[in-house]
Amino acid sequence: MLEYIKTILQKVSFDRKLFEKELRKAIAMLVPDEVKTLKVWCYEKFGKIYRVVLNQCFSNAV
Repeated sequence: MLEYIKTILQKVSFDRKLFEKELRKAIAMLVPDEVKTLKVWCYEKFGKIYRVVLNQCFSNAV
């Protein structure tokens, strides 16, 4: 499931609102260990352009 979510996030990364929506859905459906893995991956991949979105989404997650 985690790999599928990564694919979705990459495909919607052109749109901030869509990216945030999909990220929130992903966080809600994953188990805590997967959320931690996703968090690391997201900051590596999208940290420069979506840092604010990532901070907001992951602040409530873990």
